[in-house]
Amino acid sequence: MTRSLLALAAAAPLLAACAGLGGPGPRQAEVRTPAAYATSEGVVLPDAALERWWTLYNDPELTALVEEALAANADVRAALARLEEARATRASLIRGLSPRGDLSGGVQVQDTSGSAADGGGGVRGGGQGAQFGQIAGMQNSANLGLTGSQELDVFGRNLPARQTINAEFLASRFAADSVRAAAAAQTADALFLARGTAVQLEDARETLRIATELSRVTRIRAERGLSPRSEFDRAETERFNALAEIARLEAAVRAGQRVLLTLTGRSGEPAAAVPVRAVLYDAPGAPAAVPAALLVRRPDLREAQARIDAATGNLRRARLALLPTFTLTPGVGLTRTSSDLFSASNAFWNLGAGLLVPVLDRGRLLAEVQVSGARAEQAVIGYERAVQTAVSEADQALVQLEGERMRVVQLTEAEARARAAYDAAQRGYQAGLTDLQVLLDAERAYRGARSALSAARTSLLQRSVQAFRALGGGWSPQSPSTPSSPPSSTVVAAAQGTAQ
Repeated sequence: MTRSLLALAAAAPLLAACAGLGGPGPRQAEVRTPAAYATSEGVVLPDAALERWWTLYNDPELTALVEEALAANADVRAALARLEEARATRASLIRGLSPRGDLSGGVQVQDTSGSAADGGGGVRGGGQGAQFGQIAGMQNSANLGLTGSQELDVFGRNLPARQTINAEFLASRFAADSVRAAAAAQTADALFLARGTAVQLEDARETLRIATELSRVTRIRAERGLSPRSEFDRAETERFNALAEIARLEAAVRAGQRVLLTLTGRSGEPAAAVPVRAVLYDAPGAPAAVPAALLVRRPDLREAQARIDAATGNLRRARLALLPTFTLTPGVGLTRTSSDLFSASNAFWNLGAGLLVPVLDRGRLLAEVQVSGARAEQAVIGYERAVQTAVSEADQALVQLEGERMRVVQLTEAEARARAAYDAAQRGYQAGLTDLQVLLDAERAYRGARSALSAARTSLLQRSVQAFRALGGGWSPQSPSTPSSPPSSTVVAAAQGTAQ
């Protein structure tokens, strides 16, 4: 038996060649990234700052909410639970490649005191004297054994199996990192939107104050015959419009608070539990980066690369399944038998070997190879598409961020001019030099310019969040809580030299 196994093992390379295992693996992904983004302006940030980009705003409230979301957000907790499942699955599959064995044992007690051959007293006559059919009394027997089985890795099946197992776990890890990065960006975006709405609410309340004062003045002028009643009616119209706008904005602020509570895992608390200040500030500068850096910075691209590695391992395993399988089945055991008259113990061992050659099942296995090859090609195409999407998203985010900065500059100047015109119209109306229509037109222009500026500043902050996320911020590529692997050859080659 041993010689036969050695002969088959020696013939393994020939069998592998006959099975056609030298076929090509998945093709190399065609990854081409531009040398730079459409706008190359930015500030150089260390990786640690990009990983925790929300701290660059120097806003303790923002930092606290993001950290809370990363710990308590329902999507994040679900992603971490899936990661724990993947970790346990990985451990189970890795251990499944090791030898397997079972320990078994048993005890049996048998009473033979009434089982003689004559069916009664256990004695029968014949010949020279009495003869017993069997030994009467109590008999005890016990056994303990350990049996195992192990597939001999003659053709290196374990290597692609481990490659697939580890790659699938890494894909799960990067998927969880993508969820964490998304939760951080969604929280910051929701906070800035709520704050922008709060700023507009303050403007609306100021508009109501001015409209109320204007209504009072026009009422007095109408009562004294200095102006027609229609001016008072128009002023009241503006006041009611301001009241309606306040109601809308108050509801929008409360809705924003509810969103923040949901993102931070506190949906059961009242909306007031998340205070929203009416404050907007300048966004920090975008990090200076090149598109090729996305291949190692964005978790979704790392996940897509891990999917290629897993598909490659599955393709190799499918090809190796065409080869024979050798197994060893060792075993050891101990038995003990005792009765009223005697006792005996026996120890034993055994070693078996098996060979399985796929013959009639070969057609199905060849089809499995084709299936694995097609899935590997899909993984490569998915990676290429993910890279194209990532580069486009980052480029658009930076362009829109730069355009929003220029828009804020222009609207700031427009708001200052509209304010000056409104102040002049207000002084003219109070002095009786202009009519109410001029004042209302000037106020509308000022309020419109101020509202547009607030909306642009809010959008600028949101665009900055989008840029940080698009550039791969919000997670750590070398997270200490989970094992990581270096980027595969596709990523390294693209990051080092394929940018054009």
